Amino acid sequence: MKKNSSRTHRAVSPWLFLLPGLAVIGAFSLYPFLTTVHHAFTDARTLDPGGWVGLRNFRDMLHDEQFWVALRNSGLYVLVVVPFAVLLPLLLALLVEKRLPGVTFFRSAFYTPVVASVVVVALIWGWMLDDRGLVNGVLDVLGAGPVHFLGDQWLLLFSAMALTVWKGLGYYMVVYLAALANVPRELHEAAAVDGAGALRRFVSVTVPAVRSTMVLVGALSSVAAFKVFSEVYLLAGPTGGPAGADTTLVMLVQRTGTGLNGRVGYASAISLVVFVVALLLMLLVLRANRKEDEGR
Repeated sequence: MKKNSSRTHRAVSPWLFLLPGLAVIGAFSLYPFLTTVHHAFTDARTLDPGGWVGLRNFRDMLHDEQFWVALRNSGLYVLVVVPFAVLLPLLLALLVEKRLPGVTFFRSAFYTPVVASVVVVALIWGWMLDDRGLVNGVLDVLGAGPVHFLGDQWLLLFSAMALTVWKGLGYYMVVYLAALANVPRELHEAAAVDGAGALRRFVSVTVPAVRSTMVLVGALSSVAAFKVFSEVYLLAGPTGGPAGADTTLVMLVQRTGTGLNGRVGYASAISLVVFVVALLLMLLVLRANRKEDEGR
């Protein structure tokens, strides 16, 4: 009896420790996700549970011009932001990894945007890029004339991309610093003895050593870029820029699914598409990394 009781205790005890965490995940992650999947196949509205409509929301999506605009903007966001999010933090990490006087200050300075509120940062950028803001003031002094950063469709979108890259630099820099700390210095010394310059050592030693970290950063930044909301929303406004031309998929979900007459079912269908595409992006990055490993 004691042996059976001891076995039961060992089997149950871990689950008792996990239960609070599992309950939180179930209540705030799993249940909302399952509810969203269910609503994606209904015509639910804010105050109306609606009924089952099958794939109608997805068929409507194919004929929704605003959906394709949002998909284009989100896809372009990934294509532009991810290369910068992968390479710039690595170069930044190489600059601040050296043990030089005052380097701690620069590490803290580069990391500051990460801990700053995205709302505050976006508002500051909006003030700077305004027609009467700091950037246009400098351009006016230089005789370049005002540039309508927040009034032009593409300039606004690329300004939001620059904000996203700038705010994430410090976070990914720390990730790379952890990876660079595990790179044996003997490899760099041996390459230097063989006559390799700084650029050659970067390509032949540093990049291969931190390649797995670059894949991780690429996966994280691609998903984050595809699900971007705050930066574009705060710079472009609730309408999504001129005539809604800068709307992203998550902004479209927010706009469609909120309000007294919000189309919760249709917004849930778009959310499901965002989830599937983000998952595919991460799997593609990981698969490409696995193929490269197998080819070596």
